[in-house]
Amino acid sequence: MKVGVLALQGDFDAHLRALERAGAEGVPIREPVQVADLDALILPGGESTTIGKLMARFGLDAAISEAYGRGLAIWGTCTGMILLAKRIASGAERGGQPTLGLMDITVARNAFGRQIDSFESEIESDLGVLRGVFIRAPYIVEAGQGVEILARHDGKAVLAREKNLLASAFHPELTDDDCVLRYFLDEVVTPS
Repeated sequence: MKVGVLALQGDFDAHLRALERAGAEGVPIREPVQVADLDALILPGGESTTIGKLMARFGLDAAISEAYGRGLAIWGTCTGMILLAKRIASGAERGGQPTLGLMDITVARNAFGRQIDSFESEIESDLGVLRGVFIRAPYIVEAGQGVEILARHDGKAVLAREKNLLASAFHPELTDDDCVLRYFLDEVVTPS
């Protein structure tokens, strides 16, 4: 299985290492042409405005949207959740945030606080107990009918799936728990 990891900015290396542990081929993605032959794509954490603008500048936004239209499975972690969202919650944090607009969710950016407020916590989920690393994390304010909420933290939706899209507000790749990655590979990318 060939899984691309958007490698424009952020900690994409952690996803590549997690994919290697899981036995999948991880490929850093920096050009639109690289998206065409992927089985799946991961949008990593980082700075959402920067990554969104770089995707647009290099034409990756169009290539990713086109591949999604052909059935590409996509998982967004933290910033990746923001980039997948159709809507960003109104407020001071919204200004100029480019997104792919693929997932029927409204996301609040930096909703758990600033960098100094980052934390790690156990999360009860439909997948079992997960370890979540939250770094300037978003959460889902509102989800459309086709979106399945898989986990909440303090009542806020932090893990969700819509068809072949998965979004997590936290960073599973920064732990040694590959539960969410396995779910993505086994259930989202190659559902039975």
